Amino acid sequence: MPADTPADLYGPDNLPYGVFTTADAPERRRIGVRLGDTVLDLGAAAAALGSPHAELLSAPTLNPLLAAGRAVWTAVRTELRTWLREGGAELTAVPLADVTLHLPFEVADYVDFYASEHHATNVGKMFRPDSEPLTPNWKHLPIGYHGRAGTVVVSGTPVVRPQGQRRTPDGPVFGPSQRLDIEAEIGFVVGAPSRLGEPVPQSAFRDHVFGVCLVNDWSARDVQAWEYVPLGPFLGKSFATSVSAWITPLEALDAARVAPPERTHPLLDYLKDDADDPAGFDVRITVTLNGQVIAEPPFSAMYWTAAQQLAHMTVNGASLRPGDLFASGTVSGPEKHQRGCLLELTWSGENPLELPDGTRSFLEDGDEVVLTAWAPGPDGGRVGLGEVAGRVVKG
Repeated sequence: MPADTPADLYGPDNLPYGVFTTADAPERRRIGVRLGDTVLDLGAAAAALGSPHAELLSAPTLNPLLAAGRAVWTAVRTELRTWLREGGAELTAVPLADVTLHLPFEVADYVDFYASEHHATNVGKMFRPDSEPLTPNWKHLPIGYHGRAGTVVVSGTPVVRPQGQRRTPDGPVFGPSQRLDIEAEIGFVVGAPSRLGEPVPQSAFRDHVFGVCLVNDWSARDVQAWEYVPLGPFLGKSFATSVSAWITPLEALDAARVAPPERTHPLLDYLKDDADDPAGFDVRITVTLNGQVIAEPPFSAMYWTAAQQLAHMTVNGASLRPGDLFASGTVSGPEKHQRGCLLELTWSGENPLELPDGTRSFLEDGDEVVLTAWAPGPDGGRVGLGEVAGRVVKG
């Protein structure tokens, strides 16, 4: 089967949003929409074509659009597709190669989940070989933690190898992480806010979540292993989280919706699945290391859905803000080549990967990791998610 072209993956059924600048106006950030290998200047198109949303779409970040809510998201997308059919918006097109892409939204809060049963089981087998792989709570609630919004960075940003404490037989030492890893994830960008004290049910997921992006939540496994008891991830996770420059609207993934895996434990009412409204997504991720494919994790295998994660994240009354980001946690499937991190792929370093440029247990300085993904679209087509790339540099 021939490889998909940008026209295939970024056609009118996708239309992801981003923020860009051009060489002639490097300080003026503009909202753009990707179409094939071009970027449409959405604010300029809206102004030229008399859109009532022109001011909103002329902002230097997506946050005002996120805050506007689902009715406006739908109206803007409908307008854009109409303009494309009539040939108007393409007048504002800029070649993708001629733009610089930026973090498309200001991140308000960041939450990372642990939603893959395959990943959690593998980690449990490695770390707790003499007990049950899954903790007693795992099948009853989506486990997560609050991360650091200030170190969410756009694709292409170098990742500086973090330093911290590591455990050795002679006691803790300080220095650069020796077990730097990746985590292939899917992120969900919140738009419409919620009120403090009012939980957001699964049925309101589409009213609050604007879109989807790829995420690489880099992990310093040795730093994390020493620090995480009893409060969980801290310095081992907070140094960098890479996200795509493009946010795919949730509506673009309607054809990719699937039922989650079969439940093995009864769920409390607020987490119960709706058989008439499947909340899983069939997204196929590819992970490359220095140009070599090392994993193909399937998002459809995730035990906990994004709707359940949002419901659990707010069930205590925690409020949502425009620009909140929550990520799935490492995406892994049942097969070895479907594992979404080096910890699993190498079984904690016991079985290093054989690559054209040598073996890898964990990342070395100079290594580049690229995540790409696609999902089924309408009429047998495909919808691409923007790539996430990052190169490790010496700290």
